[in-house]
Amino acid sequence: MAEAPVRRLKGRLALVTGASRGIGAAVARRFAAEGAHVILVARTVGGLEERDDEIRAAGGSATLVPLDLRQFDQIDQMGAALYQRFGRLDVLVGNAGVLGSLSPMGHFAPGVWDEVIATNLTANWRLIRSLDPLLRLSDAGRALFTTCAAGREAVPYWGAYAASKAALEAMVRIYAGEVTKTRLKVNLVDPGIVATNLRAQGFPGEDRARLARPEDVTEPFIALASAECTRNGEIVRA
Repeated sequence: MAEAPVRRLKGRLALVTGASRGIGAAVARRFAAEGAHVILVARTVGGLEERDDEIRAAGGSATLVPLDLRQFDQIDQMGAALYQRFGRLDVLVGNAGVLGSLSPMGHFAPGVWDEVIATNLTANWRLIRSLDPLLRLSDAGRALFTTCAAGREAVPYWGAYAASKAALEAMVRIYAGEVTKTRLKVNLVDPGIVATNLRAQGFPGEDRARLARPEDVTEPFIALASAECTRNGEIVRA
């Protein structure tokens, strides 16, 4: 008789932002397959419902939270609601992100700049602010944030996106340093070049068939989300 698969996140409660498509959806499906109850956060209700159907069809469970992360007060409300319902949070995956547009630094429309910084940076700070108390109530809280090499390579014309990711990395590593004496572990995941909609925006002529799929880069998220993980303050590449 075949051995039952190891479910590394059995009984864990994990929240994933940007969960309706791309890497966020792939991570959510993988977390559910590994035994976690996943809280799916995204703006698109239809996308959330599709992911919920997939997860339930595979025997997993999910809670749907339609939310535009730029509505910062609703992040606070979400934290309070999660505490009332679950009393803790085991894993936070801050994955949602937008590219905005590619432009010379002085030519970005202020609204585009503000949207990118709000989504990729400030929303993750508000998630930390709201959910850190719940992560500390877990016996092994884990916080993961999706980053990109653009934040370290200073790529011309990628100013808004690159600046948001560089700032995200600094913020998350500082957060990791602040929790070293707790059970909480905080890390970043750089999934590399993946066939996502964001990648297609930046490289519209690229052959997507040659790129990694979102499903191919989920393993680091699983490893860092597990209770056995001891890494903290690192950028882990897929």
